[in-house]
Amino acid sequence: MGTGKKVTVVGAGFYGSTTAQRLAEYDIFDTVVLTDIVEGKPEGLALDMNQSRPIEGFETKVVGATTGPNGEGYEAIAGSDVVVVTAGLPRKPGMSRMDLLEVNAKIVRQVSENVARYAPDAVVIVVSNPLDEMTALAQKVTGFPYPRVMGQAGMLDTARFTNNVAEALAVPVATVQTLTLGSHGDTMVPVPSRCTVNGKPLADLLPADKVEELVERTRNGGAEVVALLKTGSAYYAPSAAAARMARAVIEDSGAVMPVCAWVDGQYGISGVYLGVEAEIGAAGVRRVVETALTGSERAALGEAAEAVRAKQADVADL
Repeated sequence: MGTGKKVTVVGAGFYGSTTAQRLAEYDIFDTVVLTDIVEGKPEGLALDMNQSRPIEGFETKVVGATTGPNGEGYEAIAGSDVVVVTAGLPRKPGMSRMDLLEVNAKIVRQVSENVARYAPDAVVIVVSNPLDEMTALAQKVTGFPYPRVMGQAGMLDTARFTNNVAEALAVPVATVQTLTLGSHGDTMVPVPSRCTVNGKPLADLLPADKVEELVERTRNGGAEVVALLKTGSAYYAPSAAAARMARAVIEDSGAVMPVCAWVDGQYGISGVYLGVEAEIGAAGVRRVVETALTGSERAALGEAAEAVRAKQADVADL
């Protein structure tokens, strides 16, 4: 230990608290700060996590902080290298991510103002829904350079796609490679041409209609979990994805991951936050990595960009 590194997770719901736990158990930070507006909740969860340290064998200290509507408590995040924003309402059955737009925009705006004030050098990872729009809003409100603000979506969607393929073929997940781009929603773009199993193209192993079924299940992956839970939304897989992104930042690893990043010229698309592959390091997105796409996949990515662009313009005023 003794790295001096600090990460904050804003929001102590299932998603946020599980993310904080994963980050603490990595044992690569000095401090994990967990905040929430529910008095005592983050402090209680932090105490519980700290008491797991002798069992799990990590030294990272978890600190809980209750925050108020006028920025009270946010001084606890001062000096954070990474801030993961999970704050906001989760989906309920029958809700789309866009149904959360207005209420979560107000929450993300307030959080972003305090991040800019207390952690002005942080890399921000947004996970609040609707993801693409909240990422754009966080960048606008913080005023941070585009590379230092990104969203967690493609990591999760790709993991869901991989799991779906592995289940369909009854093979280990480690043998499956998939990719999803585009938005975290209706215009998600799973990329079958980049999917392999033990190095063999997915198209050689499954008929086109079955591949399309898996693509559609991936696109509706979050809704499938919500419908089963009935009282909340996914958090195990999403928190794993957010934590891995934060780790790539802290370790300055250069790992290439599908994330929601600012696109400015790649794929012929400019001026929008969109799900693409990107190289992640200490300053956030080092560069967007373009990959070979089929004509239909490239067209779908362009359509996703335009759909997201319109909504990101709307959210700026919320």
